[in-house]
Amino acid sequence: MPEPRPSPTGHYFSANPEVASNPSTVVLTLPDARFELTTDRGVFSSTKVDPGTRVLLLEAPPPPSGKVTLVDVGCGYGPIALTLARRSPEATIWAVDVNERALELCAENARRAGFADRIRTCTPNEVPADLTVDGIWSNPPIRIGKPALQDLLATWLDRLSIDGTATLVVHKHLGADSLARWLQTRGHAVNRIASRAGYRVLAVSGAVAPTTPTSPAATQHPPEAS
Repeated sequence: MPEPRPSPTGHYFSANPEVASNPSTVVLTLPDARFELTTDRGVFSSTKVDPGTRVLLLEAPPPPSGKVTLVDVGCGYGPIALTLARRSPEATIWAVDVNERALELCAENARRAGFADRIRTCTPNEVPADLTVDGIWSNPPIRIGKPALQDLLATWLDRLSIDGTATLVVHKHLGADSLARWLQTRGHAVNRIASRAGYRVLAVSGAVAPTTPTSPAATQHPPEAS
């Protein structure tokens, strides 16, 4: 299922959604974790954990261990950030979003899960200028448009350590393959590490080197899963 369209009265990529608050709860169940998450109108996928997010959390390799710094770009109410905190117990996770309501929800969900000391919620403008991260996980906000999306990804990929990896999930009908080609033109190695229900899970290297763009079809990737 493609990424849901935002409500016309409460874009999930707005700083302060106009739609009235109406909190509810969704459950995220994974083989190694279960979270009850408070959500609300005006945030991304407010009625259930987005299928793309679920594919990312099921298919992506484990995050690095140790005292590393990880980031969830476009954190929403926190399903990715909380899962990273569970899977990498010593990591510091930056949960970043422009949506103030989503950040409040993510902070509350982190507190209830016992991760308040390791999950730092903030807007992009509040991220320290010198922050370098060891890993990026994101179900990126495709609906903000290609120029804004490319600026967002370029900004965060430039913060990635030389050995770091960005793990992204994008639906093929929302431009996963064209996004992979664009990333390659920036000099990033891009590997499709999983494909399920139309979603591509892409591993993007932090090291940038001159390359000749290639088609995702030419890169190594697994067959489409049912």
